[in-house]
Amino acid sequence: MASGERTVHIAFRPSELDLLTLMKRCPGLRAIQVPPSYYRTISRAVQSFLEMQGVDLLQGDVWGHRKDIDGYFIVGGETIAEIESIVAVGATIDEASEEIAKKTDLAADLIRQITRSKIAL
Repeated sequence: MASGERTVHIAFRPSELDLLTLMKRCPGLRAIQVPPSYYRTISRAVQSFLEMQGVDLLQGDVWGHRKDIDGYFIVGGETIAEIESIVAVGATIDEASEEIAKKTDLAADLIRQITRSKIAL
């Protein structure tokens, strides 16, 4: 994992030490995505700590751990432009996120985080 990572998906149940180590290695971290089953088990204290550090905790799954899938997924400019156009016509962040999530198979939480960070509302 590179120190410049801003969003990371964790496919295992992270301990508090795992999250602290991740934050030390990636000082610019803005979001950590975990599977929904793990999200429900993270303590409120850890969630509060991440909030204070400016790190969003997101729910979402990845397709799997196959070797033929790249370690990175880049959300393209066309997707961001589509989010901008949906929001520009009056949709809320949640409505835009749900619509884009259906089209792209990305988690709605991830789309919300992208929307908040990329689009000045």
